[in-house]
Amino acid sequence: MACRISELVIDCVDPDGLAAFWSEVLGYVELGREDDGSIEIGPPDAGFGGPLPTLVLSPSRDPRAGKLRLHIDVNATDRDQDAELERLLALGARPVDIGQSGTEDWHVLADPEGNEFCLLRARLRPV
Repeated sequence: MACRISELVIDCVDPDGLAAFWSEVLGYVELGREDDGSIEIGPPDAGFGGPLPTLVLSPSRDPRAGKLRLHIDVNATDRDQDAELERLLALGARPVDIGQSGTEDWHVLADPEGNEFCLLRARLRPV
């Protein structure tokens, strides 16, 4: 293997708020803060360099222009898709219409800052 993804960086207006949201979604914890206001979150037992990538929420005042060219897909690990959808909506996710037909087996959502992500149907084993 040549490389693997170690972290994903998301520019955002409110790093604290987005870190709290994604920590709840993924079961992550805060791993550290940088002087520029960036917050890194990741798996509680592994942290940076573990089997799962960490997320870095980096402050930015630049307005986002258009759709992100990358989005995150998530899968439930301990419940079915419908129950996980309810949980994500309660955390502050919202449904997004990107032209779906309505027959897809995934849900398109947005985090509190409007970053799109998908909740897929398959249940995965926790890592």
